[in-house]
Amino acid sequence: MLRHADYTQQRIRQLIERLESRIYPQRQPVEQLTVAGPMGRINYAEAQMLPDFKAAKAGDQYGPVWATFWFRASTTVPKEWAGKRVDFLWDTQSEATLWRDGESVQGLNMTHGDRPDAILFRKAKGGEAVSLQIEMACNNKFGVSESSGVAHGPALLSPYYLRRCEIAIFDQAAWDLYFDAKTLFDLYTELERDGDVSEKSLAGLLLSELNRFCNVVNVQDAATWPVAREILTALYKNKNGTRQFELSAIGHAHIDTAWLWPLAETHRKCERSFSTAVAYMEEYPEYRFACSQAYQYEVIKQRNPHLYERIKKAVKSGQWVIVGGTWIEPDCNIPSGEALCRQFLFGQRYFQKEFGVTCREFWNPDVFGYNGQLPQLMRLAGMTRFLTQKLSWNRFNRPQHHTFTWQGIDGSEVLAHFPPADTYNAFMNQRDYTHMRWVRDNAKLFKDHDRSNHGMMLYGFGDGGGGPTKPMFETLRRVKDLQGVPRTEQRTSDEFFTLLEANITDRPLQIGELYFEFHRGTYTSQGLVKRNNRKAEILLHDLEFLGTANRSTIEYPKAEIDDLWKTLLLNQFHDILPGSSIGEVYSDSAKQFEELFAKGEKLLAVNAKGGKQLVNTTGFDRKEVAEDGTSLAMIQAKPYAAATSVKADDAVTIETPGGAYVLTNKHLIVTIAKNGVVTSLIHRASGRESLDGEANVFEMYDDKPTVHDAWDVDPFHIETRRVLPGATEAKVKLKGALRAELEFIYAFGKSKMTLVIRLDAASPRIEFHCDVDWQEREQMLKVAHAVNARALNATYEMQFGVVERPTHYNNSFDLAKYEVPYHKWFDLSEYGFGCAVLSESKYGGSTFGNVMRLSLLRGPMSPDPECDRGQHTFAYALMPHAGGWREAGVTGEAYRFNYPLRHGGYASTESFAAIEDANVVLDTIKPAEEGAATVYRAYEAHGARGTARMKLAKPASHAVLCNILEEEGEALKIDNGQVVFDYTPYQIISIKVT
Repeated sequence: MLRHADYTQQRIRQLIERLESRIYPQRQPVEQLTVAGPMGRINYAEAQMLPDFKAAKAGDQYGPVWATFWFRASTTVPKEWAGKRVDFLWDTQSEATLWRDGESVQGLNMTHGDRPDAILFRKAKGGEAVSLQIEMACNNKFGVSESSGVAHGPALLSPYYLRRCEIAIFDQAAWDLYFDAKTLFDLYTELERDGDVSEKSLAGLLLSELNRFCNVVNVQDAATWPVAREILTALYKNKNGTRQFELSAIGHAHIDTAWLWPLAETHRKCERSFSTAVAYMEEYPEYRFACSQAYQYEVIKQRNPHLYERIKKAVKSGQWVIVGGTWIEPDCNIPSGEALCRQFLFGQRYFQKEFGVTCREFWNPDVFGYNGQLPQLMRLAGMTRFLTQKLSWNRFNRPQHHTFTWQGIDGSEVLAHFPPADTYNAFMNQRDYTHMRWVRDNAKLFKDHDRSNHGMMLYGFGDGGGGPTKPMFETLRRVKDLQGVPRTEQRTSDEFFTLLEANITDRPLQIGELYFEFHRGTYTSQGLVKRNNRKAEILLHDLEFLGTANRSTIEYPKAEIDDLWKTLLLNQFHDILPGSSIGEVYSDSAKQFEELFAKGEKLLAVNAKGGKQLVNTTGFDRKEVAEDGTSLAMIQAKPYAAATSVKADDAVTIETPGGAYVLTNKHLIVTIAKNGVVTSLIHRASGRESLDGEANVFEMYDDKPTVHDAWDVDPFHIETRRVLPGATEAKVKLKGALRAELEFIYAFGKSKMTLVIRLDAASPRIEFHCDVDWQEREQMLKVAHAVNARALNATYEMQFGVVERPTHYNNSFDLAKYEVPYHKWFDLSEYGFGCAVLSESKYGGSTFGNVMRLSLLRGPMSPDPECDRGQHTFAYALMPHAGGWREAGVTGEAYRFNYPLRHGGYASTESFAAIEDANVVLDTIKPAEEGAATVYRAYEAHGARGTARMKLAKPASHAVLCNILEEEGEALKIDNGQVVFDYTPYQIISIKVT
């Protein structure tokens, strides 16, 4: 026999398949089945009011895609089935929820054959009447296609039809024998695949004994099974050695809050996945299930209160593990620093209130890069641990470690762990990946065996939810301590990290951003949601300050503002804000933002009390041209104070020598050709020419990624650069002493653009305001500025700080950063001089050599074939400066460019609050979550240390440092009513004042 291993393997495999067929030895269709639909998504109560049900049978097809059908099934358990376990079997190759007695029992899904069954009676009496309802969705876990590369929409034919609706006897002995044999055979297969010489003896033993098992067992004769099982039981006595890789397994059902399906379908995905999780916990008491995203819990609380109570009980029992501590799993490139603070604030406070749990780990496994302030934000949110795996997707440089210390730009440190299987969906069916291969991969791929022997495995169907299945639990039960497999135990996240902290030695150190070498298109795709995000962040910032300043006369609308924050935080989910979802998601998002802006502006109007007073809502002094009613005026304002009109000490002029336009104020002389290209930008104070070539040069690139359309901008796109034709029309739009504007009209491809170039009196920046009717597909629009500065690194603003990135491609790490994220500005400076690019709604760009580029628009075809098609409005500016970006005040100028003066009802021209230190930015003023105190959030922006003073309109009597959860810490010194505090480089400082 052993000399014919192929025959033997085929024999074993086929016998195992026959054993599987014995798990349900008797089945019968339900006696009555009716259906109503198609319809939209309705809840269970609404489904009970449906008037028209018709007969349904196996073979019936259901559609169109995204439609919903409600089935009613009734039958009687045969009396001869008394004493047997009876299950319900369902198959429509789609997602479904089983309802019984008004409660969601579990999800049903046969997309991968993963969840076709549900227990009806653990021990039937025989003769029981069964009444069930099935909510069928005409989509699967990944929307309406297995691939994100296929167009989504109702035009697709529905592949969903009723294959099975039955009740069946479940044979526990057949189930146990099947998994005993399958697990061992999978182990043999993996040992042979890997060719591990040290395990040759075990592989030989497995093949020999499994062949003997085939000789003994008769699949059709259960009387032979006990003796046959003894052969398998003996094989399970082959235990691991003293030193072995220790694997902590935790169930996971990563549910993208929106992606290839809309939010409304996510709500049902949560219902299906969560119902299944709590149902399986009864059958598998060792099961531990990790679940993040407070938003999804709130959905279930409102939608399915009974399920929510079951979850609460599971949390108390320790089986359901709350992780993450954020409202959703947010993108970490684009949200502002304050928005990320609110992700933690809303998430942690929700879990504390609802479950008495404070998460100790930031759980964000599927996000497209991690900014260098996250370790500090985690620490300030009560977290010391971080879990992701996304960087395993890096295309240039894979991570060197799975476990390490991650240090932020301020020096804060957290323990980071990347699950060594390089996935958050282990065990999910993937070609020839068996459960055994997934488990063994953890040890094979782990990069830190010299420092630790502990790793975590997140297992279960994910992205579209679903979570672990019964076969997964059965595998884990059998590999707890089996030779050839990591020693495996189901543990909570806290249990794993506690073991890891005690186990790891000589921790590697990673400092700064964890740049993701993939999905660079997500900084630009779906431009509207990104613009809405920036504008909403600013609106809420201003609304909170003005509401705080006026709360002595107007009640602060906390509940309303909290709701607006929740809308914003929801739209910062890592497949919404990056632009990687289907079109319906962005239709929903646009409506949500429209409502947010309407409600926010209404609340601002209440604060303004009908007044026309302009207010500076930033922490920077301002003296600039502003629109005051229907006219322009030069205004001046202190930080967080009302503005006053002042006499202008400068005037802007327009001249047209040689057919070009020359705009001049006291800071700049700007020469612009009739085609819209800036040919000269003189910084008058230094006399320096800011350009080495031309600026405001529009470029088009072929944008056809090899995979992941909306996500990726591949490196070869750089080779396809084409300079677009210049403007076809040019004219002076406005010629005044305070403001000059030139208008240019462009046409390229099927698209049109109107560009207004603006220079204001006394302004250090030249502005470019664009209105584009974008119709291009698989093209990328950029604007390039060749500046007269040389440096090895450019500086990019990020959340509460900056990051430097190379301007060259010396090595693979440099080359990988050919497209990078930023926030309101990026800068290229040599000693003594530089130039900054400011942006009010764009997030992607690059600097190579001396050319600084903003990425403006893309036209990917998938998953939304209409991505970005239509009207876009955006603006950017150039700010040449003497000295470096710190000395020039680039951060402050970017705030001024982004934050409009508001009609706010705060009448005092003295600052409500101001920090008299150029290194420290007072970013946020808000009421404390509880009590009458006010919270002031600042950050050190320049990488400096020192002592600062915060002056308040009402002198402080008491002040303490607090974290972003507003938990109080060290008391601060009050000197003549001013708050005195020390700061260190890039420190985030939250001060609670009463």
